[in-house]
Order: sequence, then C-alpha cells, then structure tokens
Amino acid sequence: MTSHDRGTSWFLAQLKPNCANIADKNLKRQGFQTFLPMEEETHQRNGKLVTAMRPLFPGYIFVAFDVARGFWRTVNSTYGITRLVSFGKEPTAVPLDLVSQLMLRCDAKGKLLPPKLLKPGDQVTLTKGPFANFVADVEKIAPDRRVWVLMEIMGGQTRVAVGADQLRSI
Repeated sequence: MTSHDRGTSWFLAQLKPNCANIADKNLKRQGFQTFLPMEEETHQRNGKLVTAMRPLFPGYIFVAFDVARGFWRTVNSTYGITRLVSFGKEPTAVPLDLVSQLMLRCDAKGKLLPPKLLKPGDQVTLTKGPFANFVADVEKIAPDRRVWVLMEIMGGQTRVAVGADQLRSI
C-alpha cells in the first residue's frame, strides 16, 4: 500500500450502509487504490464478549485516483459507494499528509496498530476483553510489553495487567 502515486490524489467516498468490504472489493477490481483503516472493537453479544474488526471511519473509504482523467464518475457509480465527498461540483482531495500519517499507523492490511510509546501517567482506553471501553491510567510498563493500568471500579482504584495491543491512547 503506497501513500501516493504520480498524478493521483486521495479522496473520501461515502459508503452505503454495511457495504465497506463490497465497495473495497469492487474499487480494487476496477484498478483503484483504496485504504480502509480498521480497528478491533469488543462488544457484548448474547451475553458474550466478541472482538471484531470495524472501520475506523464508519461509512467512509479512501480512494486514490487522478481527478483530471474523470475517474471520479466511475467511483460514484461503483456498487457499495453512495458518492464522493465534494464541496462544489468536483470531489475534494484529502490532504496527503493526513492519509500518509494514517497509513503509517496501520499494518499492510489496514489494521490500526497500537501506539508504540506509552508512558506512566498516560490515559488510555482498553479496546479488548471484559474491560473494553474502560478508561485507565498507565501505572508502569514491564519489559515484556505488559502494561499495568489503574482503573476506577466501584469507587476504588484497581490495578490490572494488560497487553499493549489492548490499549489506545486518549
């Protein structure tokens, strides 16, 4: 996944409901470069905790193409796409820096990587497990990438050890 090819810019396409994977597949099949950043989310379903991948920006996908060649009409008519985000008659390009920085924070498949530099005192949100979506403070970081966090549960602070991949900085 490259961040920029000569003559192309990145644009934001609005997706039809629940069509992120369909639109991504159809755009790639037509030769467009796409970027769909994903993150893991834990939620409760039928009394069980389920971890699944979901788009970082629900309802949107990044598409790279050369607007001067008129490819944006092809993108607009792709199955799974509602329209390209526009201000005026033509679609508006997303700043290259923004897309490049997002790509640097993701792996080759577009999965958002955990932050690399946590330090004691940082506020984080747990992304997986029974404490998903809880806010905690980093107490200390062990050499084996285990992170000790302090969470407020039932009016008291509780110390919990979690993997760095289960945390997201606030």
